[in-house]
Amino acid sequence: MIGEALTSKLLDRTVYPKAHVLNRFIAKLIDLFIVVAADQIAPPVGLLSGLAYILIADGFAGGRSIGKRLVGLQTVRVDSRDAAGFRESIIRNLPLGCAQIAFAIPWVGWIASLAILVFEGLLIVGNEQGRRLGDEVARTHVIDAGQLAVPD
Repeated sequence: MIGEALTSKLLDRTVYPKAHVLNRFIAKLIDLFIVVAADQIAPPVGLLSGLAYILIADGFAGGRSIGKRLVGLQTVRVDSRDAAGFRESIIRNLPLGCAQIAFAIPWVGWIASLAILVFEGLLIVGNEQGRRLGDEVARTHVIDAGQLAVPD
């Protein structure tokens, strides 16, 4: 019991290499293109299907959304080094989901969306490990897919 708690605490402090910021932005841009396409193809349902994609995208096989898969990134859980699941994906992408919902409201919503996206982007750039607010809450980390091996 004590050994498990100690191991958990040590794993929480594991430092993963920071994924390239440009790769993260490209991956998210690809995912946003998918969301916009869904909204344009089926307007009444497109907003909800796009929102669902944003929230669960990182829970697909191996913790990789379509954008992350194309760019070569992966979302992992900090505490266990496992690929992120749907639960972690929903938690980590909740701020982005809020931005999408806000974007549906003209002017004020657009400003709120932009503020959320800029804040999250600044955290990715400024945080030593590239973890944004969603990553901190969900206890996840985005890494290059080939870097899943634990650093010494």
